[in-house]
Amino acid sequence: MSEHPHGIARGLTDYGDRDFSIYLRRSFAQSMGYSREMLKRPVVGIAYTPSGFNNCHRHFPELLEAVKRGVLAAGGLPLEFPTVSLGEVFLSPTSLRYRNLMAMDTEEMIRAQPMDSVVLMGGCDKTVPAQLMGAVSADLPAIQLIGGPMMTGRHKGERLGACTDCRRFWAKYRAGDVDAEEIDVIEGRLATTAGTCAVMGTASTMACIAEALGMTLPGTAAIPAVHADRLRAAEATGAAAVRLIGSDLTPKRIVTAQSVENALRVLMALSGSTNAVIHLAAIAGRAGIPLDLDRLNAISDTTPVLVNLKPVGAHYMEDFHSAGGMGAVLRELRPLLHLDTLTVTGETLRERLDADQDGYVDHAIIAARESPLEPDGGLVALFGSLAPRGAILKRAAADARLFETEGRAVVFSSLADLAARIDDPALDVREDDILVLQNAGPHSASGMPEAGYLPIPRKLAAKGVKDMIRISDARMSGTAFGTIVLHVTPDAASGGPLALVQDGDPIRLSVAGRRIDLLVEADELARRRALLPPPPPAPERGYARLYAEQTLDADEGCDFRFLKPPTATGVAGAERDAAE
Repeated sequence: MSEHPHGIARGLTDYGDRDFSIYLRRSFAQSMGYSREMLKRPVVGIAYTPSGFNNCHRHFPELLEAVKRGVLAAGGLPLEFPTVSLGEVFLSPTSLRYRNLMAMDTEEMIRAQPMDSVVLMGGCDKTVPAQLMGAVSADLPAIQLIGGPMMTGRHKGERLGACTDCRRFWAKYRAGDVDAEEIDVIEGRLATTAGTCAVMGTASTMACIAEALGMTLPGTAAIPAVHADRLRAAEATGAAAVRLIGSDLTPKRIVTAQSVENALRVLMALSGSTNAVIHLAAIAGRAGIPLDLDRLNAISDTTPVLVNLKPVGAHYMEDFHSAGGMGAVLRELRPLLHLDTLTVTGETLRERLDADQDGYVDHAIIAARESPLEPDGGLVALFGSLAPRGAILKRAAADARLFETEGRAVVFSSLADLAARIDDPALDVREDDILVLQNAGPHSASGMPEAGYLPIPRKLAAKGVKDMIRISDARMSGTAFGTIVLHVTPDAASGGPLALVQDGDPIRLSVAGRRIDLLVEADELARRRALLPPPPPAPERGYARLYAEQTLDADEGCDFRFLKPPTATGVAGAERDAAE
């Protein structure tokens, strides 16, 4: 019996007889109606992630058919396979807790099943990073297909888009400016189509980062989910997956120290989600590349904010697509980028941009580099006695009047404590205080939820207070806004300095100095540390135990320790191409 180096003959089930293994596999494959001729084709696996618990992916059945068309037309055999799907708002306690599970599922199914390349169909916040993490580890030729953002809705003549406007109207409701009847009406108008959030939240940020890394077809990150161009992009992605077969263009050749720096540049220019720092650290970590927060600051300080999208600007993802999308952003950033990085098309970034020099751009939405929205990048890393290994502030979404501030801490020891006391009229809090949330980091029982967007205490919101400094080891939705210090590392559950903060402690924030400091004497902190309770016992079994034992800190992407390779090459050592 002849031997095939590709397709369903790859990675045979072991029965001790290779020819029998091929014979049996073909026999079972033919039960699905495939001809022997079709089964001779190379196989494109399709990581397929629809779920009744994932509204962002409800259009994936239609996208799947378009991917299959592209694969078949290019001479391949498309075979989809299900993996874990992560619908952001349907997961408890938080979706990040399960990102690594999805990454493991994706990696192992790519390894275990007979495919020559793979299309990764993702969209909702944690799905794209999980798929890229798994694909980098499996290192089979792979291409990402983004599901796309939803379109906006309308309320009383105003455009609405999840989820920045969700938070804006909820804040109005808490302040008494919107009544219960109207908030119920608005609820049905915030998310009205398939797709991910309509603003530059985590999902859209990760879509743009996937394109910046070179893992998608050019120009496909921002196409709306329900646009016909999204179907054409899916078909083209299927065809591209066939072209990848047999090549050495694997994820580890594409995800390099230089392409990670390009992704950081794009993140800063977008003023994208703070979650992207965690996800990019995890993706890069799978390729042995540490993400250096000092280097992040250097990139931020030399990268202007160009994109005028909510939550920091005025527009939505459908506007970004119409304005030129990622192609326009990359053209503006060209002198700052590593241009010899590879993309899934086999072209370098330089070749892509050379072919797109005259692309359209609407400068009302995507500013020119010479006249940016802000001169410095959207995110900054902070260090200091409160965050020895770093914390993240989305400065473009913050109130610059609070950037150099010293205030007293108002401490909440847990999410339950926050929920119980934040609206208590007796809460001792002033608008110049600093709200501090403990025990919401990656090593806490809550698994680092998007709880860093602490609500303004009701009694202050009723007085018109819109923003305060808020500090936590938690995350924040990419659709949120405010002067919010996140990802404090080490986290409180690990015994980091955040665990030692008490009510009334002075804290100093200096964005200019990249500092966040707890102004308490070392002797007093040592006394408090000695009084910390012992950590709770680890879960007895299952995924919860694996998560508790293996999760790394935020600065390492919250990946599992045993999934990272033993070597690292270093983003900080990447040398930029000469500016053109």
